[in-house]
Amino acid sequence: MAMMSRTRDLLMEGFEGLVREGSFNWGLPRRGASPVDDGDDPDSSPSFGKQASISGLSPKANTVVSRCSRILGISTDDLQNDFDMQASDSIKQPRNYARNFLEYCCLRALAQASQVAGYLADKSFRHLTFDMMLAWEVPSSSSQLTVKVEVDSTISLEAFSRIAPAIPTIADVVTCSNLFDVLSSSSGGRLTFPVYDKYLTGLDRAIKKMKGQSESSLLSGQRSQRGERIVEVDGTLTTQPVLEHVGISTWPGRLTLTDHALYFEALRVVTYDKPKAYELAEDLKQSVKPELTGPWGSRLFDKAVMYKSTTLTEPVIIEFPELTGHSRRDYWLAIISEILYVHRFVRKFDINGVDKEETILKAVLNILRLQAIEELAIPVSNRFESLLMFNLCDKLPGGDVILETLAGTISSRSSTQVNQPGTSSGKHSMSPFAVLSNLGVVSPINNGERLFVGEIVVGEMSALQKVVTESMNNYKKVELAQATVDGVKVDGLDTNLAVMKELLSPVSELWRFLVLLASWDEPIKSMVFCLLSSYIIVRGWLVYSLVLVLLFSATFMFLTRLTSHGKPMMEVKVTSPPPMNTMEQLLAVQNAISKVEELVQDANIVLLKIRALLLAFPSQATDRAILALVVMALSLAFVPTRLLVLMMFLEVFTNHSPPRRASTERWTRRLREWWFSIPAAPVVVEKDKEDKKTK
Repeated sequence: MAMMSRTRDLLMEGFEGLVREGSFNWGLPRRGASPVDDGDDPDSSPSFGKQASISGLSPKANTVVSRCSRILGISTDDLQNDFDMQASDSIKQPRNYARNFLEYCCLRALAQASQVAGYLADKSFRHLTFDMMLAWEVPSSSSQLTVKVEVDSTISLEAFSRIAPAIPTIADVVTCSNLFDVLSSSSGGRLTFPVYDKYLTGLDRAIKKMKGQSESSLLSGQRSQRGERIVEVDGTLTTQPVLEHVGISTWPGRLTLTDHALYFEALRVVTYDKPKAYELAEDLKQSVKPELTGPWGSRLFDKAVMYKSTTLTEPVIIEFPELTGHSRRDYWLAIISEILYVHRFVRKFDINGVDKEETILKAVLNILRLQAIEELAIPVSNRFESLLMFNLCDKLPGGDVILETLAGTISSRSSTQVNQPGTSSGKHSMSPFAVLSNLGVVSPINNGERLFVGEIVVGEMSALQKVVTESMNNYKKVELAQATVDGVKVDGLDTNLAVMKELLSPVSELWRFLVLLASWDEPIKSMVFCLLSSYIIVRGWLVYSLVLVLLFSATFMFLTRLTSHGKPMMEVKVTSPPPMNTMEQLLAVQNAISKVEELVQDANIVLLKIRALLLAFPSQATDRAILALVVMALSLAFVPTRLLVLMMFLEVFTNHSPPRRASTERWTRRLREWWFSIPAAPVVVEKDKEDKKTK
């Protein structure tokens, strides 16, 4: 317990140290220099003498490797020897040697550089990480893109996805591609250094802002018990109020989100009331979703969030008023959901201790990155959820598999720490916990054919990256399919009914044909169908008939796919109904509502009559119902199932045959008379007394 307490203290101290003003003044050969000095001269360090260039690497890659060696305090030759000894033969293949060696150097250097307080504020660190991505694009001296990258100085998604997640503060594996799309939206799909630099500056400011809020006395009495960090605060400006709706009452106030709960403080004359806590960490069956609000309980404005839990007698609605749109609401809905989802993830996979703190910290970092993007005023076209890991996993196809893989990674890392204490520092050093708590320096680990540096696999994708890539590819297919759905939606009730009628025309034709057979208007066809169906039922081939139908459908689909040869799908042609003016549309709606009301009334009458039968209301109809139920029970008990099915089929299908037509009409009349003789159960409609709450 003492060790766990000490580890938690290190986490908190490390997180605060992350935002202190600092520079890279450790491990330097001369006073005042930075180990991530962005000077391009790799030979400027007198501690190592002249650094030899490595053959096969591009000039940019050689420069980056030299700077990595200065950070690690070893020569480039020793760095290459370490890689050659630890990497497997598959990683050292000539065609990928340059890129894999560069990845190895970058990951080790970043793991050590990120242990220094204030590294995000250091411009040299930003240049170093961007140069690493540029070098990853052209690692080999024979690369054809060398000149293009040197001139353009922009990076691709692949380079960003390999280097940026090595520092969990900057990016994570799940949302990395979406983050890159947002940052590169204004530069043609490639990231420039000015945008990257502004993003890291905004991220540094977001972390400092959170540190200042968490150290303040705001809600200190309620937050101190769990050591909650304040993630976001709103409602402090009169131009951007926050309103809480409970019942019919509405109060402005201050809304605070921590990494465990949501707090609202109602504003009185000059002070705030005692905060109301809406729990997000405990399992209270919470749900958070968008909601409509308006005066006197009306639903007019789509600018609110509704919170429900088992501890509340009625839902709480929090409104974020703004003149146009509902971006404030969407932002708050996304970050509240992120905290809620991360705690569900922790509970589902039973994550405890340091791993729990680290997992919650992942969600906090996601929100901080979103705040940095908001500060850049870059439009997020795919909504805020695309930049929040646990929100995205809830939306992505296969998102549950991503979470299972993430939980497996956390579990395997914990077991590795228990079984191999000497490697615990190395395994944790690239995690958010270690980056923010300065627990040590990374140690490369050779696991069979795979070379790990922290949680990153040199030269290949990790299990989590593979699952995320597959899920993203599936999501693109879903988006294409959804685009077709949005394109075929039509307006107007009459038009939609016409489309539905056309789509159901094959089913309608089949039903019409069966009704024709059952009516015995064509006795020969009806007789053949009756004899054939009876023979199938008697021989017990009913299941095989269903099998044949399914096989026929599969064969039809397969042959259609072979013969289509990529041709576009045949369009459904629908004749548009005649247009209606406003008055005609209102009358049509009124008639439709009247018909629906009649259907509901008839359904209620049926239910009330069934209730009267079940409660044995004294009547002749009840006696007949009891007798019928007894006969049905005895039939099911003693008559073979196959014979019962045959009797039911013949009873239904031969009702209107010439020999039985007169008796069918007579029995139908008797059944109708029996139904009308059943009294309905009584109903009393009471008006609910409105509980008007005042505060």
